[in-house]
Amino acid sequence: MKAITKYVLAAVIAMTVTAIVAGFIGFRWYSDNRRPNFKADIHLYVRPGMAAGQVAAQIPDSLVVSMASLKRVMSRLDEGSIRSGHYVVEKDKPAVYVPRMLKAGWQTPVRLTLSGTMRTKGAIARKISNQMMLDSAQVAAALNDTSVLSGYGFTPDDVFSMIIPDTYEVWWTDSVESLLDRLNEAYNAFWTAENKEKARQQGLTCKEVSILASIVKAESNHEPEYPEIAGVYLNRLHQGIRLQADPTVAFCFGYKLNRVLLKHLEVDSPYNTYIHEGLPPGPICVPDKPSLLAVLNPDAHGYLFFCASPAMDGTHRFAATLAEHNRNARAFQRELNVRQAARKAEESK
Repeated sequence: MKAITKYVLAAVIAMTVTAIVAGFIGFRWYSDNRRPNFKADIHLYVRPGMAAGQVAAQIPDSLVVSMASLKRVMSRLDEGSIRSGHYVVEKDKPAVYVPRMLKAGWQTPVRLTLSGTMRTKGAIARKISNQMMLDSAQVAAALNDTSVLSGYGFTPDDVFSMIIPDTYEVWWTDSVESLLDRLNEAYNAFWTAENKEKARQQGLTCKEVSILASIVKAESNHEPEYPEIAGVYLNRLHQGIRLQADPTVAFCFGYKLNRVLLKHLEVDSPYNTYIHEGLPPGPICVPDKPSLLAVLNPDAHGYLFFCASPAMDGTHRFAATLAEHNRNARAFQRELNVRQAARKAEESK
């Protein structure tokens, strides 16, 4: 009888231990494979050669329900199977989703925003590199590569024309070629039959519109004035008057001048519109859509000149005659002198 009791007790203990072990294993499986393990969406940026631990280190502990579960599933990840990219781990996903997405390459696109002042290829390359896996030197090289750009119908001199500032949905791991394809696609989309006809009516090609628009953008940050400024330059072009645009001179000096002085106007460059008639060989910065549309839809007026307003508010005063323009310029200079004197007096206190 005692032997039977011991047998039953041993069996009960064995069953209990088995149940506990099975429950523990089942709970771990559920925790790893079914239970949502994240408290918010998490963005992961995976570069080539990253180890599983480096990827997991991007996930804040505070956003993980069970770090033990995450470590378990990541420890089983074959390092060589991790695919580069931008991934979003949604908060309702279990821990096992992370290694699965890294192995399968379930990337999420990123939004590449090209906006603001883009006056040099280096600045553009850095802006792109900050938002994609691309190296800035690689992007800058492509923007100066004649053979690459010729495939899109552009050259290093006029490649700014191909860049239409906007927000693009791209893969974080896209190549330079894929990015240029996307930019060229947007360029072609902008140049509809209607816009091409508007350019023709102004006596300009699509690229010439971009060149003039770049000057308009460089002249002012006040978008409402763009059509009026565009009208001034178109009037001068149509009348055979040199553009005499200060931003083109600033471009000749790599935008390193604090002010354009008379001595700078003599610089020997095809971009110097003070000594050369017509448009420069290429855009002096990346024109944005408002400046492009201003050239395509300019204000109709008789102005041939403009200068900064003495209100110092970023606007300009426009004139049809040189005498009127000189009066406006003197008014601006007087106000500038007054403000400089007041600033020096304040600094000397």
